[in-house]
Amino acid sequence: MTNTDARLARLRAQMDSEGVDLVVLGPGAHLGWLLDVHPHADERPVLAMVTKSDAGFLMPALEAESAGRQTDLPFFEWSDDDGPQGALDRLLDAFGMSNAGSIAIDEAMRADHAALVQDRLLNSKRQFCDTTVGALRMRKEADEYAALKANALIADRAMQAAWAAMKPGMTEQDVAAVARAQFASEGAKPLFSIVGAGPNGAMPHHHTGQTVLKEGDAVVMDIGGGSAGYSSDITRMAVVGEPPEGYAEVHDVVNRAVEAAMAAARPGGKAHVVDDAARGVITDAGYGDYFLHRTGHGLGTEVHEPPWISASSQTVLDEGMVFSIEPGVYLPGRFGVRLEEIVILRADGPEILSELPREAKRIDV
Repeated sequence: MTNTDARLARLRAQMDSEGVDLVVLGPGAHLGWLLDVHPHADERPVLAMVTKSDAGFLMPALEAESAGRQTDLPFFEWSDDDGPQGALDRLLDAFGMSNAGSIAIDEAMRADHAALVQDRLLNSKRQFCDTTVGALRMRKEADEYAALKANALIADRAMQAAWAAMKPGMTEQDVAAVARAQFASEGAKPLFSIVGAGPNGAMPHHHTGQTVLKEGDAVVMDIGGGSAGYSSDITRMAVVGEPPEGYAEVHDVVNRAVEAAMAAARPGGKAHVVDDAARGVITDAGYGDYFLHRTGHGLGTEVHEPPWISASSQTVLDEGMVFSIEPGVYLPGRFGVRLEEIVILRADGPEILSELPREAKRIDV
């Protein structure tokens, strides 16, 4: 059985347990994960449809030859002259879904493409794919873990390369370029590189720019790359020379928040408990107003995907889930501290994918 066959079998079992008759996916992360098909995405509807016994595509004739090299599933083709409606009707009739009772629609699909299906199946109960494809994607398989672990180690080396090059007088962009080059040298695509020096580090999603690093700066470094279809994400701190006043205390608070969150992450617990644990440490230390975001997010084929580790999340954590734990404290006009681990949840708790310590890297001047 191929990986695609196994995932289709798992999806059909999930559809059966959730009472879903038809899953409809557009080009994107769900489709890529399930069928390893990556069609060109534009205004022409490309829709993968999966029932408990069939699977196939609504496919523009323009894309059929190229997409046909990626899958053996049947295509119901349509031309620009005719439009997609007739082909959609043929597909639904062939799959016995003209009166589907319940459909799950890709939440990332273009709205006009989703409306094409919804208008055709007006009497169907509708939901998104969070309890079908999404639920399966959250629980990583062994090969996915291997890819994520390999990506994490590449990110470790990219961080270390940036630290080795870092010195006063460099710009944030200069430092980011070193990390990106290291990703590329190992065959990984650089995905993002946040470098926030001094007061810029107090903005969680600072846009890396031309700020020049100087002695006394605390530097937030949040980088990630992708290879083999999966991603990395890591945040560490560097200090240029002597750290700014109060830095050691804040770093210790954030590190203890990471440890508290990891201690709280257990299969069967809800995701908000992990956020509660991290937030409690920071609040008790007097910095609660300066923790500006959720504690974490899932990681896989996308850098941000479920589960969401937030104060409101009711997701029940399970073995195989991969997510970030990344609390932070951001002091306006002074500096920020964020420490991020990507973990996979095991029966006895989280396993950290990175092998890079969380201590701040001291840059000699």
